[in-house]
Amino acid sequence: MSDSILVLGSGPIRIGQGIEFDYSCVHCVWALEKLGYRALIINNNPETVSTDFDTGDGLYFEPVTHDDVLRVVRSEGCLGVVTQFGGQTAINLAAPLAASGVKVLGTQPEAIAMAEDREQFDELLTSLGIPKPAGRAVRSLAEAKGVAREVGYPVLVRPSFVLGGRAMEIVYSEEQLGGFYAEAEDANPGQPVLVDQYLLGQEAEVDVISDGVDALVPGIMEHIERAGVHSGDSMAVFPPVNLSVAVQELMVDYACRIARALGVKGLMNIQFIIQGEKVFVLEVNPRASRTVPFLSKITGVKMVQVATNCMMGQSLASQGYKSGLWNVSTQDIGTPTLEKAPFYAVKAPVFSFQKLAKVEPSLGPEMKSTGEIMGIDFEYEAALYKALIASGIHFKPGGYVILTVTKDDKDKTVGIARKLLAAGYKLAATPGTHTRLKEEGIESHLVMKIQEGSPSLLELIFNGEASLMINTPTVGEQSTKEAKQMRRACIESGVVCITSIDTAEAVAQALHLFARPELSNCMPYTEYLKQRGSLR
Repeated sequence: MSDSILVLGSGPIRIGQGIEFDYSCVHCVWALEKLGYRALIINNNPETVSTDFDTGDGLYFEPVTHDDVLRVVRSEGCLGVVTQFGGQTAINLAAPLAASGVKVLGTQPEAIAMAEDREQFDELLTSLGIPKPAGRAVRSLAEAKGVAREVGYPVLVRPSFVLGGRAMEIVYSEEQLGGFYAEAEDANPGQPVLVDQYLLGQEAEVDVISDGVDALVPGIMEHIERAGVHSGDSMAVFPPVNLSVAVQELMVDYACRIARALGVKGLMNIQFIIQGEKVFVLEVNPRASRTVPFLSKITGVKMVQVATNCMMGQSLASQGYKSGLWNVSTQDIGTPTLEKAPFYAVKAPVFSFQKLAKVEPSLGPEMKSTGEIMGIDFEYEAALYKALIASGIHFKPGGYVILTVTKDDKDKTVGIARKLLAAGYKLAATPGTHTRLKEEGIESHLVMKIQEGSPSLLELIFNGEASLMINTPTVGEQSTKEAKQMRRACIESGVVCITSIDTAEAVAQALHLFARPELSNCMPYTEYLKQRGSLR
């Protein structure tokens, strides 16, 4: 047996399966080399750094499949494989590789199965007394309909063991469920389909590093969009701005207990739904997540290196860490606090809708972003504004902001409209939204929907008079068809189109406060890190 270790990459080019997992694989290789091992990579994604010839001690540009990995392991005499840094493609191979006699380093296949298999995961959470949305795994449409009736519509329907929210959908009726179930089943043949109660609430997530006993939570990330938008497409802020101390403490407590119960050695990601002060566990991914590079930078915790050391037998204590939440302001373990943070960092997704023809730009459970960026500042709104600009959202000064939203979102639109007016923008609204704004004494230019005649919002877009459109999707075949046409017109005309009311609120807040440019601080990233301790 040699001292070689094979790190499994993320495999073929697919949205959600590129740079962030590549980052983790590369940093794992470097950590293994520091420990004295010969680190090899298997990956067939040509866009990644992990397939550069000089990243590791050896590169196998081969498909990340069971047979190909097995051939490399036997040829090199590897002492083990690392599956937790290559996303879903890699950890899906943990069990079959172990069955073929290959040693899986870090979190064991049994623990991975317990987190990924719905029945085992439900039993685990029940035994720990940790709440989750009601629902279960099913293997037929009839079962799916039964669960949906039991928990009540809307329900979240998704296949098991997939990445990027592929074939995931929020379903509002039995008729819609009948049309969608086959798609979810076909996304991963042979595996059950998950049907869960859809809880509308705040979404947040944590990454956890565990040595099998103790667990470190480098930070809590609060999503700006409410539940229902894939985490890869959500904007997120660190540290949280709206989560109470009690909620943060619950999240850290749940994360540490789940990691210990699973025997996680390495990295794990947990996504939560928060309703009021109640915290539900949405899902656990026993692997590195897309937020690892982001959190590593802003906390200063070398997450992949620490996780790799844990995977290879070192404890967190021996590396200078204790169980609990890492306090970024003092660089120490601490209790969550609602005191002013030393700085704020906002993660924003980057989309390629202009380059991808016929792609529907509205956001939902299936991931569509092709990258992400980070905005940092001492004020939350300033960090948010920087993130929006860096992600490619540019606002034409003085243009119209078109407002056309669902009935449920009209009340929130009132506050958004006021902030946009204060920022110097003109408002245009379709009849229903126009009427609601008028009731509140807010003036807007009336524009018609596509089928209602002229002047229509499409004319405003194609005439170059629009700066931004806020369009939240309405359920219904005709509404959906028109909304797609409107959003596609925005893409082709270079007009920013926002389809989540939560994102719209964040954008309005950022634009409103950025009428005060003195809020902005432009400094190198390292300067924010240097000042984080002194600011408290």
